[in-house]
Amino acid sequence: MSGGTRHPDPDQPETARAEPGPDRAAEPRPDPAAEPRADRSARPQTDPVDPIDPVDPVDPATVSRADHTTAPEVDQDRPVRPRLEHTEAPDQPAPPRADRATEPETEQPTGLFDLLGVAAVLLEADGRIDMWSPQAEELFGYDRAEAVGQYAALLLLSPENRDAAIELFAEVMETGRGWAGAFPVRRKDGGTRTVEFRNMRLTDHLGDHYALGLAADRSTLRRVERDAALSARLVTQAPIGLAVLDTELRYVAVNPALAAMHGLSEADHVGRRLGELFPDTAFQALEGSMRRVLDTGVPLVNQEVVGRTAADPGSDHAWMTSLYRLEDHQGHTLGVAKVAVEVTDRYRAAQEAERAQRRVRLIARGSARIGTTLEVERTAQELADVLVPDLADMAAVDLLDSMLRTGRTDPGEGPPLFRALAVKTAYPTDAAGALVPPGRLTVYHAGHPAAQSVRTGHPVLITHLDSGEVGRVAADAEAARLLARAGVHTDMAVPLIARGQCIGVMGLARARNPAPFDADDLELACELASRAALSIDNAVLHQHTRSTAEALQRSLLPRLSPHHPGLEIAARYRPAQAIGEVGGDWYDVIPLDGDRTALAVGDVMGSGIAAAATMGRLRTATSTLADLDLDPARVLTHLDRITLGLDPYIATCVYAVHDPRLARLEAASAGHLPPVLIPSDGPPRLLDLPTGTPLGVGGVSFESTTLALRPGDQLVLYTDGLVETRDDPIDARLDELLRLLSAPSPSPEDTCDRLLRELRHPAGHDDVALLIARVLPLDS
Repeated sequence: MSGGTRHPDPDQPETARAEPGPDRAAEPRPDPAAEPRADRSARPQTDPVDPIDPVDPVDPATVSRADHTTAPEVDQDRPVRPRLEHTEAPDQPAPPRADRATEPETEQPTGLFDLLGVAAVLLEADGRIDMWSPQAEELFGYDRAEAVGQYAALLLLSPENRDAAIELFAEVMETGRGWAGAFPVRRKDGGTRTVEFRNMRLTDHLGDHYALGLAADRSTLRRVERDAALSARLVTQAPIGLAVLDTELRYVAVNPALAAMHGLSEADHVGRRLGELFPDTAFQALEGSMRRVLDTGVPLVNQEVVGRTAADPGSDHAWMTSLYRLEDHQGHTLGVAKVAVEVTDRYRAAQEAERAQRRVRLIARGSARIGTTLEVERTAQELADVLVPDLADMAAVDLLDSMLRTGRTDPGEGPPLFRALAVKTAYPTDAAGALVPPGRLTVYHAGHPAAQSVRTGHPVLITHLDSGEVGRVAADAEAARLLARAGVHTDMAVPLIARGQCIGVMGLARARNPAPFDADDLELACELASRAALSIDNAVLHQHTRSTAEALQRSLLPRLSPHHPGLEIAARYRPAQAIGEVGGDWYDVIPLDGDRTALAVGDVMGSGIAAAATMGRLRTATSTLADLDLDPARVLTHLDRITLGLDPYIATCVYAVHDPRLARLEAASAGHLPPVLIPSDGPPRLLDLPTGTPLGVGGVSFESTTLALRPGDQLVLYTDGLVETRDDPIDARLDELLRLLSAPSPSPEDTCDRLLRELRHPAGHDDVALLIARVLPLDS
């Protein structure tokens, strides 16, 4: 047989054919590596995968079917013949190879064969080793020179296993059916290793038969098989989502848990990208993270992803997702693995906790920011500022006009009349034009949430508004068009209830914020409305009280006569602004006998109607005492006694009498700021009057001071509201007063206006009484 290929002799027993006899064993053997084999090139070429030969007795515990099922365990000392595989003999000619130029480019090989260490051994028909792969060297311990040409059974098997192996070998060579099994193999180092075999018959173009054995260490196979089975079970049975994506980020495998999370079958995932399945921005961002992990190899651990899937398209779900790059043992990138754990319950609990904290923060902020003043409009605006943008995209606060006018709620028979107090939007929007601007009166139609809320005293919540329903929450058709264009989709109206009466309503809406108002939002809005309503009601009450006090105050102040002998007089009264109430500041100009004129400026400490009433009583007393022709010190002494009876009030006062015939001024002070004298020929100066004590202290005498006045001189009397501030020293403010009075002025009227304009803050917290008298020639 050419090439050293041998067929078994049918006339000889198989054992005689396969196992060398004594004579043959004694023959000198040529070096297998050097032996010429003319037709070796005609033999089938096999890849060097891990083979082993079929010449081994088989332990029944190690024999397995070709489908890798394990045989039942039996006595391991009794050799068992491996089960033959019913595969056709590989005698048919192989299909012709395509032209190499037209073959597609091969893919990168996997490393599984390297991991298994599959050895390949080619045996001739008589059982001699003809080819020996490098993997066989590693598995059995013999190098190629030691193995080629040797009988496999003699080289690798112990005597008790050889007969069974030779019999199996002969059967394969005769029938052409492959077999699979496991034998304990004797290694070169003397050790024994169980090796699993796959044997098959090969036939070359001359009809000569060979046996190809593929072999691998059974412990390695079992470990890989166990790992694969364990991995498969872990993936399929794991309650967490697992997926593998290729280098194009397309799904290769998805476990049932992840498929259930997504609401899609496993087959629906394969070959598609996450962004194709779910276009939500959250999943697109996750896909970007996958790309970074694939590019950098840096794992991403516990990234929270919140979105909606086909499993529950109406609700947000949350997952903690981890990503890592998959590589084979050679370092080749296979793709990305994704692990997803659903944490929706935790996410929703955190959302609820955040909502509760937001509510607490909003209420705390509302308590601190609403009602900082006793001004109705400002309090309403503070409420709107707290509501937007934390709770609503836009807010409006309206008050019943009857409440502002009379301090009482009087809806009457017709629809209630509202006055808009404040509006606020979170961003520039067309909807701002649909809100009634502050200060304007409006009547809402009967179906409007504001009208319903005031009528019933209960809030109105509209969770969803279609574009065609926006007219329900609009003041008119144009407002409805603007609200629809702005995208308003949810609305609520909350009554402002104080002391058991509904005094107004606040309206809230969302457009850019996609979440509709819910019961929690309504509860929060009602809490803020309740707190704000009391502050607004207090501001309304204060406004009415202040208006009454101011009216009383002005009614008690004198109407100045245009003619005063020897004097040109101008006076001003300005009530307190901001949070202060009307106080008890006053001025008075009292004509006396002999062309004399009494000038007085005073300040009752306190505010409100009571202070105004006390001021009126002191002014009346001053007028009465002035008619008695008493000097200024004695007038203050009597006023001090009167004030003692008005406990707990005290007051400061400057009282002066101008005598144009004598060209002099006699003055006394009761704890008041010093008047300013502006000489006609010099700079202004503060008069150095004995200060005295305020009226109502009692037990202290007052002193009068006399000074000469010439035509052109001016006397400036004022209360502390003109110069005192909360931040500046009084000396600095008095210096500023003198500086302003240094400038020439055409008239006392002009001087009054300039002082009020330059010295008094628009939101002054105290009343101001100002009296300026310029000396004129007596005959003027």
